[in-house]
Amino acid sequence: MIGADAIIKCLEAEGVTTVFGYPGVAICPFYNSILESDIRTVLVRTEQNAAHAASGVSRMTGRPGVCAVTSGPGATNVITGIATAFADSIPLICITGQVNSELLGSDVFQEADITGAVESFVKYSYLVRRAEDIPRIFKEAFHIANTGRKGPVLIDVPIDVQNAPLSRFKYPEEVNLRTYKPTVKGHAVQIKKVIKELEKAERPLICAGGGVLLSDAQDELRSFSEKHGIPVVSTMMGKGVMPTEHPLYYGMVGNNGMAYANRAMNECDLLIMVGARVADRAVNQPDLITRDKVLVHIDVDPAEIGKNAGPTIPLVGDAKHIFNDFDREEYTCNCAAWIEALNGYRAEMAKKREPDPAYVDPAEFISRLTDRMQENAVYVADVGQNQIWSCGYAKVRKGRFLTSGGMGTMGYSIPAAMGAKAAMPDRQVVAVCGDGSFQMSMMELATMCQHDIPVKIVVLKNNYLGMVRQYQHFTYRDNYSVVDLSGSPDLEKLSAAYGIPFLRLENMEKCDETIEAFLRDDASVLLECLIDPMDLV
Repeated sequence: MIGADAIIKCLEAEGVTTVFGYPGVAICPFYNSILESDIRTVLVRTEQNAAHAASGVSRMTGRPGVCAVTSGPGATNVITGIATAFADSIPLICITGQVNSELLGSDVFQEADITGAVESFVKYSYLVRRAEDIPRIFKEAFHIANTGRKGPVLIDVPIDVQNAPLSRFKYPEEVNLRTYKPTVKGHAVQIKKVIKELEKAERPLICAGGGVLLSDAQDELRSFSEKHGIPVVSTMMGKGVMPTEHPLYYGMVGNNGMAYANRAMNECDLLIMVGARVADRAVNQPDLITRDKVLVHIDVDPAEIGKNAGPTIPLVGDAKHIFNDFDREEYTCNCAAWIEALNGYRAEMAKKREPDPAYVDPAEFISRLTDRMQENAVYVADVGQNQIWSCGYAKVRKGRFLTSGGMGTMGYSIPAAMGAKAAMPDRQVVAVCGDGSFQMSMMELATMCQHDIPVKIVVLKNNYLGMVRQYQHFTYRDNYSVVDLSGSPDLEKLSAAYGIPFLRLENMEKCDETIEAFLRDDASVLLECLIDPMDLV
């Protein structure tokens, strides 16, 4: 057995079924060894998308997705995908090939200090020096990636280490890292304090972030909310924690959130912030969530608590454990008047749109699309205006809503949707993007065809980088700079080139029948929706 064989054995031991990547000489021993395994390999068309696809796997399975690329430009290309996962706390294992150990530091062909380059964007990184260390390193890497505040771990393996023989292979049964002991269970005293405040509160509110989904605590949070009648709002990454049409769910907060959700945040007297970073897009004025209210901040990462807003009650731990602890306590909440007020706000403050009938109304289209999608479907939103319309109008029932929140990486939706579909082939998966973000990952249509990963794609086409154009509209009084997408491809011809069925929707007249055709079977379809270039989110 050589080092490359040992890596494959480690992946098999961790239950990995798919590796996304792009080979090169420095990672060839790995890709040669994987031929002897049942692990599926998927050749993406650019390395960044290998990490995005692995992210889709991770978010659907709760286990780290895996990508593997070569040294030099292969490794540097994957950095954006790693940073995207890091910003949203998505567990990944990123394997990079590296030049011969003896040549490190001599600037040889395709050498890049990738462990140094990704230092800001990983939970941890390894440069493997000895083949004998591979089992321990991989066991630690999977443990680190998927515990505590989750995130990507990079493992850089020189080609000579991949080819080096191992005298013995034994995969460790457990990990014991002296300096890494994440807190999972909430402190009992702090939990009692939260319960006392809940009993006193007249206007309690839960703000759920992506950490709730990462800890698989959505059922516990929903049960807690329903049992005590406590309303819920979410950050962008928390969308889907509650069904979007649940009577106790009041939408997304933040700059592009619902006005009534933000008002609920401002007027509550007890705010339970769980699994959310209190970052600028969700809370652009942190003092407002501490003024005249009790703030409870629950997070598995103690560094996040108090970073942007000082909580009354900090509570470190995993959301699933903490809500189970809450459920064991006996107490009553009377929120009837508060719920009535929030229902009034929702009726009064709902967004009112006046779309141009000559085009597709993206808000209405997304609402009708998600009405007709399967109950457990996966909706993957890209970044830009399409993301904000998706957050506001996509309906999630028992499915998932995936997007890039913390980094806001354009081009995320198609590869992430591929990963989600590869992980859950029986689930309907739809990627929604703008014509700008589509062109950042349209090369992955080839990957979908080659590897039979049927993803349905919606392109909201306005011939602009819409979000930037909107910013320039307000900030620079329509003095537009470098946002015109003229020269974009004919999507009908592009679809034909890949052998993918194509549909076009020019206005809302044939919306329902077009959506029906789009969703009719499990095959890949590309649907182009022409939207008003001047529309605003």
